[in-house]
Order: sequence, then C-alpha cells, then structure tokens
Amino acid sequence: MRDFLDTPLFSIGDNTQVRVSSVLAALAILVLSWILARLARSLVAERLLARTRLDEGVRYALGRILGYLIFGLGILVAIQALGVPTTTLAVFAGALGVGIGFGLQDIIKNFVAGLIVLLERPVKVGDRIEIHGAVGDVVEIRARSTVVRTNDEIHLIVPNANFISDTITNWSYRSKRVRLKIPVGVASASDPREVQAALLEAAEKTEGVLKDPVPEVWFTAFGEYSLDFTLLVWTTALLHRASSLESDIHFRIHEALKARGIETPNPQRDIHIRSAPGLEGVLPERTEKGPAKSGEKPKG
Repeated sequence: MRDFLDTPLFSIGDNTQVRVSSVLAALAILVLSWILARLARSLVAERLLARTRLDEGVRYALGRILGYLIFGLGILVAIQALGVPTTTLAVFAGALGVGIGFGLQDIIKNFVAGLIVLLERPVKVGDRIEIHGAVGDVVEIRARSTVVRTNDEIHLIVPNANFISDTITNWSYRSKRVRLKIPVGVASASDPREVQAALLEAAEKTEGVLKDPVPEVWFTAFGEYSLDFTLLVWTTALLHRASSLESDIHFRIHEALKARGIETPNPQRDIHIRSAPGLEGVLPERTEKGPAKSGEKPKG
C-alpha cells in the first residue's frame, strides 16, 4: 500500500514529482474546504448574523463571500499539497490573471455583479420583475446568473450584469401592491353618475381588488362618440395573474353597465353624396316622387 501511495504520476518542472499520495491529499483538502465553506456560509448567514439588524440579503451575501474565500484558500492549500513550488504557482497565477483579463471578462463581470445584487438587493428571490419584455418571478440568484420563472413555467437564465447595467422593472421592490387603470367608454347620452356607480360596483364585486385604498373613477374626456372614464383599482394579485384579473374586471363592468341600461358607444356615420360637375348621367336623378326605379335610365 505504501509503495502504491509513493508511485509517481507526473512531474512538474525538473525536480517536482506528483505522487498518488499528493493527489489524494489535494482531493481531500478540496472536499474538506468545500464542506467547511458551506458550513461557514450557513453558520454566518443563519445564526451569527441573524442576531444582528442586517438585512436578510446582506447576511446571505456575506455568508456566500465567506464561503468563496474559504474554498479559494482550500484550492491554494491543495495546490501546495501537490508539491507545486511557490515560483511555479506565482507564474501560474500570473498566467491565470491574464487569461481572466482577456477570456473571462464576462464571467468575472457577472460574478462581481452577482455580489452587488446580493448586497444592494435591487432584486431578491420572490420578486416579480420585468426585464427585456419578459415578466416573471426571481427563483434563484446564483454567482453568475439569476433564474427568472415566467407564468408559462419558462425559466430564463439572466446574467447578473444585466441587473446592474440595464433598467429593470421590479413590481414588488417596496410593496406588492399595484394600481391598475382600466379605460371604459360609454354612449354619449349616458348619465356620468350612473356610470361611476356601475364601475365602482364592478370593482367591489371583483375578487382580488383591494378595499383599501378604495377604487376610484375618473371622468377623463368627452369623446367624439362616447364619454370616456377610467376605473382605478389597487391589487396585489396583479403581480402573478395580471391578464386574468383584468379579464375578471371587464366581465364585471359589462354586467354592471348592462344591468343599469348603459350602452357602449356605437358610432354611426351618415354619408351625403353631393352633385358635382361631371357626374351627370352617372347618378340616378331624384324626382319629387322618389328615386329612379330599377331599370330606368337616368335623364340627361
């Protein structure tokens, strides 16, 4: 067994031989450092810092940073356990730094952006966000990317740098309460007060509409063929079922207007054709007895 552990595998440089025992020791150090990193992260985030007034996201970020430092230190110790000289390690680190500078810019940028997201918390797990036209819930924040789940159960992997450089709509940043504006047009002959009562009744009967703040109705304009109103309601359900809630309110509005005999605008246009030079003989002449009969030739 001892002879097996002393078996040389390969050489580093001219004088350094990597043996089986060195590889096993390095692997053991890596596994141990990974376990210690996870334990330290949970201990710091969930126990020690939980007693302070620090925000949950800040505690989580500090725990992850500590975990990365411990695992990075374990990697250095594992490399030394292989017998790699300090000079070789310095050269390797320099080459790695150059490679990171040129080839891994995006990875490092996203990694640093992930730490900023965890510390500043512009978004956090459970938030409803809109990014690049897609709306979904933040389900996981990783070191390089963030996972966003849409209502269609589609998972978007968004690089963390986007949350630092782009404009993100966070629907639940401070509060999950959102105001919804629904435009409504009715016939011009309608009584505005009756319309207001109908819209407030529709809002009251819609599940998901908050009682406080109370719904409002704005009389916005006299349209060409209609009276234009806007129903404003507050809700917390809009975050996760926006289209469904709007549909429910539209159904309630239609029922309330119909129950009160209020009609929606139905524009009609009358077209008057006037005689003009050059149209003689094209249009049938009208007489006192009425329009020309079918089959008659126009006079002129």
